[in-house]
Amino acid sequence: MSLDQATFEKSTSKKILLAGNPYLCGLVRLNPGNWLVSKIFTQYANRLYDFEWKTDDVLIMTYPKCGTTWTQELVWTMRNNPELNHMNAGVALAERVPFLDQDMLFDYEKTPASIENPLMRNFFMQNPDAKNEAVFFQMAEKLGSPRTIKTHLPFSLFSTELLDKVKVIYVARNPKDVVVSYYHHHRMLKAHNYVGSFDDFVDYFVNDEFFVGCNDILPYWLHVQEAWQKRNHPNLLFLFYEDMKANINGQISNLNDYLGTKLTTDQIEKVADYCNFSSMSARNNTFLEAERAEEGAAFVNLPVVEKDGGFYRKGTTGSWKEKFTSEHEKKIKKWTDEHFLDLGLDFKYSL
Repeated sequence: MSLDQATFEKSTSKKILLAGNPYLCGLVRLNPGNWLVSKIFTQYANRLYDFEWKTDDVLIMTYPKCGTTWTQELVWTMRNNPELNHMNAGVALAERVPFLDQDMLFDYEKTPASIENPLMRNFFMQNPDAKNEAVFFQMAEKLGSPRTIKTHLPFSLFSTELLDKVKVIYVARNPKDVVVSYYHHHRMLKAHNYVGSFDDFVDYFVNDEFFVGCNDILPYWLHVQEAWQKRNHPNLLFLFYEDMKANINGQISNLNDYLGTKLTTDQIEKVADYCNFSSMSARNNTFLEAERAEEGAAFVNLPVVEKDGGFYRKGTTGSWKEKFTSEHEKKIKKWTDEHFLDLGLDFKYSL
């Protein structure tokens, strides 16, 4: 894999990093695409590009806060648990559907994987011969078929043959709700620890300078654009979060046809109910058994969770209206018109 790298401008980098991010892992720009990623990404670029896909793999690709977790549970349940009786259904979702790029959150030389992260501890208990590096790559590699895998990285950072090897499900969401949800996400997680203002957060987003955690990647518009331009490929299903909220049974039917899972109408109804927001938030087993567990306190800012909600906050379309000022709306509209208008991509901002 060949990518040009450029160190991000120090003055801007310092400004953004001081807004949060307790682990200053360093930033680089990757070209083509002008992607802003952590320096740690460069250690895994070739491994990502050369990842060995299986013919029955499904890759869920989204920009963060676009319905990723919902789609993970939907797809895993459809493929493995349509009768809701699978023995592993209670296992943390992050173990059942590995996050392929999560290794880019960690500097393994400074952070012992088996101590820092409970998911990693579970993995090492089950795989005592595993290496203390690239743990999430190993999780994905060792996962039994049929594998469902998650990424927040864009198409251009994978092999150009990706869609010839694996089915991809891409989910996009309107940028106003993405910004609000991502703002909360970065205040909630200690790995990001964002303490800046929402005004600054919006500016980082529209200026492609948003980086307050080592797994962030910009530009958002290019992430969506790359997938949208490939939407007619037979191995890509392009979905909108808002369509899923408006008619989840219909979207599960589309997934059913695409995945070849052959679910009955009754099973589709069961999956829809099992994976709705209230059911998933009640189980609360995305990463840990519970965000409020003693172990979870090491990863989340509990005052933020108690005041504004946890990982499962609202799960709605249109909550941006509670946060946006007229100035925020103007900035996002200008940015959206500049990057999406010519594509014929029309986001829905309310239902």
